Amino acid sequence: MTDTTSRFIQLDNWIFEVKSVRAIKVNSYGKPYNAIANLSFNGNSAYIDGLMTREEENFSKEDYQIFMRFCKKFGMKQMQFDRFKNNQFKLETVDLKPIEKEETLKLTLVR
Repeated sequence: MTDTTSRFIQLDNWIFEVKSVRAIKVNSYGKPYNAIANLSFNGNSAYIDGLMTREEENFSKEDYQIFMRFCKKFGMKQMQFDRFKNNQFKLETVDLKPIEKEETLKLTLVR
């Protein structure tokens, strides 16, 4: 059984589709954040851009895994991002395997 979160929400005769997400790395909303990125969804593919971290903060392997988990939760089959390597940008594409084990997405109301 796969466990994904729907990107579609219907209210009356309107259907809202989640097409982009802003991700911030912070322990408490409203506090200064350590990293930020934008994710855009197109079909079954997610494109990550605008990834910036503070000087003392690196985008870690754990951060990368969290982005992969998030994209899988929304049913994405690919994750794409630009990397700066050898003084040039290179598009990286990662194929994502579906989630096999149920995992509940924790949604928190932030005010």
